[in-house]
Amino acid sequence: AQSPSGPDSNRARKLLFRLSKPPYGRSQAREALDALLAAAAFEQDVSVLFVGDGLYLLLKNQQPGAIEQKNFTASFGLFNLYGINQIYAAETDLVERRLTPDQLALPVTVLSREELTSLLRSQDQILSF
Repeated sequence: AQSPSGPDSNRARKLLFRLSKPPYGRSQAREALDALLAAAAFEQDVSVLFVGDGLYLLLKNQQPGAIEQKNFTASFGLFNLYGINQIYAAETDLVERRLTPDQLALPVTVLSREELTSLLRSQDQILSF
């Protein structure tokens, strides 16, 4: 689908999904995933930034069945199919939570504060969940 005519009408919009909420107990993470996949299906330039407690979405070997929740993090495997390969994590938030990239279920590009600022400035729209 083409956007309305204008100087950038043929350029995909750069959408950054900023995920900052923990994985369980609320619906934001599921809603973010649904919105992310929908945007990618419409051929937008989608990237994902995990910050704060949103980093816990990416932890390997989650056992949400113990709290009667579904493990939707397996859905992150759909990112490749939808062409979502710009996946970022905030370095300071990883350090604060004593997490390392090898503990995460997806490969991420770890961004310093300066790189994070640059990423945020380069986006057409930022959607925070």
